[in-house]
Amino acid sequence: MPIGTALHERTFRLCESLSYREWAGYYTVSVYETHHEHEYNAIRNAAALIDVTPLFKYRLTGKDASRLVNRVIARDINKVGVGQVIYACWCDEQGKVIDDGTISRLAENTYRWTAADPNLRWFRQNALGLDVSVEDISEQVAALALQGPTSARLLEKVAAADIRNLKYFRVTRGSIAGVPVDISRTGYTGDLGYELWIPWNDAVRVWDALVVSGREFDLHPAGMLALDVARIEGGLLLIDVDYVSSKKALIASQKYSPYELGFGRLVHLDKDNFVGRSALIAEQPAGGPRRRLVGLEVDWTEAEQLYAQVGLAPQVPSTASRVAVPVYKGGAQVGKATSTTWSPLLKKMIALASIHREHAEPGTQLQMELTVESVRHKVAVKVTKLPFFNPPRKTATPPV
Repeated sequence: MPIGTALHERTFRLCESLSYREWAGYYTVSVYETHHEHEYNAIRNAAALIDVTPLFKYRLTGKDASRLVNRVIARDINKVGVGQVIYACWCDEQGKVIDDGTISRLAENTYRWTAADPNLRWFRQNALGLDVSVEDISEQVAALALQGPTSARLLEKVAAADIRNLKYFRVTRGSIAGVPVDISRTGYTGDLGYELWIPWNDAVRVWDALVVSGREFDLHPAGMLALDVARIEGGLLLIDVDYVSSKKALIASQKYSPYELGFGRLVHLDKDNFVGRSALIAEQPAGGPRRRLVGLEVDWTEAEQLYAQVGLAPQVPSTASRVAVPVYKGGAQVGKATSTTWSPLLKKMIALASIHREHAEPGTQLQMELTVESVRHKVAVKVTKLPFFNPPRKTATPPV
């Protein structure tokens, strides 16, 4: 049975919808109101506060901590300085992705590692023979995502830290309401934003300080439904939805290499040996990976016509869909759309998709399955580059 996070006593009072889901054994708010519109608008137009405490969190320390990180991930940690955060994936021996997450280098041999799935056993297995401690701190550290255009100004007001000069994918230490916190300029919305790493027992104090100071910045709590729309616009993948961990895959086609997920830039084959390196070197065929991650834009005029044929006004999906649907070229299936949503910002229906490489070039015209009144149809879609939304404020320093 799920339990509450360190912030449950605050989020529960605000959750008018009583709409929850289970995330890693915790109650997580799906939507605070009856619809996620205001929460999404806060992410894109003001500031949103999201409880992301259920993330799995690990602390690595010891003189061989860097060696362990380098042994597991496909990126080269030796290129990462203290105070820097990286996004990384890690693979099994066949070069198939197990999971992805962020790694913060807090000191020369101290790292905080986040993951969507539990990875403690895998990390410790790969630590054999190394002088390193791997500790699961998931129940010791609470996490808040503060995202949106006014998030930087709010943090500057409430935090004793140098927010103005904090660069994208960097981390600093400071305090909020007297509570020591780590602040990283990271997030899962594709927008300007920060993540706060807080001692578990002090999380409510930090929440309260942000809420009080956040009134003038139009701060709103946001749940998973709003976050889902934002992360699709940002071209950000979700494990068990957009790809299957190689640990859970039942058949070969459910396993993905980093290249098939658009993680090629995260693979450094020239570094010391790491798990899966030999397989990834062998997977360097001419023409690139056999599948590619792309964006799809739905021809909404054609979708409207399908609804008109049965006498209905077009139905804009109220929430993002995590149900995979086929993508076709003529009569042949050439891939699948894994996450689909109506983008309120772009005024388009968009999707993340895994497509055979010969049909994955931007501008390629394909078709995607669309169900209208329980009848399956095909609607035209166009392949586009990811992300769909990438505002300059996300990376600008100082933040605009």
